[in-house]
Amino acid sequence: MKIPDDIEKNILLRNNTPMDDFLGLSPTEIHHLLYDTFGDKSPIQFRDDIDDKTLDQIPLFRIAEEFLKIIQRDKQIKLTPLGALPKKVMVELYDKRFLLEELVESGISKLWREEDSISIRSARFATELAGLVKKANGKLTLTKTATKLLETNNRLQIFKQFFQAFTDKFMWSFNDGYPEQPIGQLGWAFSVIMLDKFGDQPQTADFYADKYLRAFPKFISFFRHDFSTPERQFYRCYSVRTFDRFFLWFGFVTVDKQKIFLDLDNDKLKRTDLVKRIFKIDD
Repeated sequence: MKIPDDIEKNILLRNNTPMDDFLGLSPTEIHHLLYDTFGDKSPIQFRDDIDDKTLDQIPLFRIAEEFLKIIQRDKQIKLTPLGALPKKVMVELYDKRFLLEELVESGISKLWREEDSISIRSARFATELAGLVKKANGKLTLTKTATKLLETNNRLQIFKQFFQAFTDKFMWSFNDGYPEQPIGQLGWAFSVIMLDKFGDQPQTADFYADKYLRAFPKFISFFRHDFSTPERQFYRCYSVRTFDRFFLWFGFVTVDKQKIFLDLDNDKLKRTDLVKRIFKIDD
C-alpha cells in the first residue's frame, strides 16, 4: 500500500526535525546514533588523528593492551577450573595501577579472584568479544587478528575493536545488580555527546541522568518503588554504568576534588580533553 504523499512528507519532516529532548538531534539522527553508531550518517565518529599519547591516557584500554601482551609473551593463559583468570595474571595487571578497586585499596579485601577487580574482568571479556582473544580447552590465546595487530604495533585498531566491543557487545549490566535492560549502554554515544556539550562546566552525574531519561523515558518502567523511588534507582543505575564504569574507566571525566573514587551523588564531574581527541561530533 502506497503512503499518501502528504503523510509521507509529514513523517519525513517529523523524523528530521531537531528535538529538545534529543539535545537538538532529530529522531533520524538518534536512530543512526543508536543502531549504526559509527556509520556515515551518525553524528559521532572516531577522529582520524588519534595518537599514542591519547591512547596512553585511557585506563581500561591500557589494561586490555597489557592483558594482550601477557598472552603474547606467555603464548597462552590457563584459566582456573571455574574459567577465571589466575591470581598471578590478576596481580600483574593490577600492579600497573591503571584502575584501582576501593575494597583492595582500603585493605578490606585482597586480590584473590577475578571478581575482585571488575575493571580487569571487564577488559578481559571485552577483548574476547572484540575478536582479539579466543578461549578453548580452558586456555586463552590470541587470535590471528590480535597477533598481527600487536606485531605491527597497530594500537589504534586494537583500541577501536576493543572500544566497540565494550560499548556494543559486553553487557554493562553484568557488573551490577540493576535490571539487565541496557540502561546507559543503549545510547552511550548520546551520553558522550551530552558530555561534549555540557562537560566544560562541573556537573553532577544526576544532571546527565535526567537528560538521558528525557531522551529514553521508557527505561524508568524497569524500576519498582521498593527501597527507594524508581527515579532514584534509575539515576543511580545510569550513573554507575555511565560514569563510574565507562567515562571514568576510559578517562573521559575528572572529579572536582583530588580522590580515587567517585561519590556519584555529590561529586561534580568535568570532561577531559580525551573526549575531543577521540571523537568527532557534529554540532
